[in-house]
Amino acid sequence: MPARNRPAVTVVVVTYNSAALLPGLLASLPAACAEIGPIEIVVADNSSTDGTIELARTRDDVRTVAVGHNAGYAAGINAGVAAVEPADAILVLNPDVRLAAGSVRRLLDAAVPTRTGITVPRLVDESGVTMRSLRRDPSVARALGEALLGGERSGRVSWLGELVVDPARYEQAGPVDWATGAAMLITRACWDAVGEWDESFFLYSEETDYAIRARRAGFRIEYVPDSRAVHIGGDLDISPRLWTINTLNRVRRFAKDHGRVHTAAFRAAVVLNEALRAAAGRERSRAALAALLRPSQRPPEIVP
Repeated sequence: MPARNRPAVTVVVVTYNSAALLPGLLASLPAACAEIGPIEIVVADNSSTDGTIELARTRDDVRTVAVGHNAGYAAGINAGVAAVEPADAILVLNPDVRLAAGSVRRLLDAAVPTRTGITVPRLVDESGVTMRSLRRDPSVARALGEALLGGERSGRVSWLGELVVDPARYEQAGPVDWATGAAMLITRACWDAVGEWDESFFLYSEETDYAIRARRAGFRIEYVPDSRAVHIGGDLDISPRLWTINTLNRVRRFAKDHGRVHTAAFRAAVVLNEALRAAAGRERSRAALAALLRPSQRPPEIVP
């Protein structure tokens, strides 16, 4: 491909039964990517049964990749990137994202400084309210703080909470530990250095893992509040199954970097968190607690 026609950005969208959502995302891309040059769109589909991949195939500007089974978000990203020769920037997206005009240009501009490997936009809900998408690294103290105080109160103190709750922080550009992976621009240099996403995380914690690995490779994760994206989302808070996968993968991700004693302490804090919420009547916490205590209750997507 001649250099002048080379894509400025490779956009990778991971889908699973996303026929109702994908058109809205694709419709937002032209304005979002204005003034950056040509883009390449890859839809990596995790064996949807609602016609998602057939819908994507009707678009002349979309390349489709059939993953072959429902392999999860990380596997979809890897399959999408592997199907092409990626551009110097790779934009990873959920299908339930709607990018604002000029948002990709702002993410690219923020990735220019040396060793900035990942940039993330401000996520807002459908009413335009800023979502709490920024996070601090997991730790035993933060897991315990969240169990005893809840995410809102513990997040006000940096060493007590993983969730960043200060509204002022969401108005300031700057480095973060990690952020929600619904929309994430990764430089080619970062991708080449860090490698593929860890497919053992079917859903949740895969972006935590990638951000930690990127920072260890010497790259920064930069939050760009002037770049906006609507994130529809919402299933995690109402689905016991998804909450269970999220909870178990938090423990698995922590164990990846820590010894048995440290991991046992983190797991105990997570168990306490879910036990307290289960006792208060939260159904999703009952499911997560059962899976934490009894391996037979774990969803099949969880790697042993």
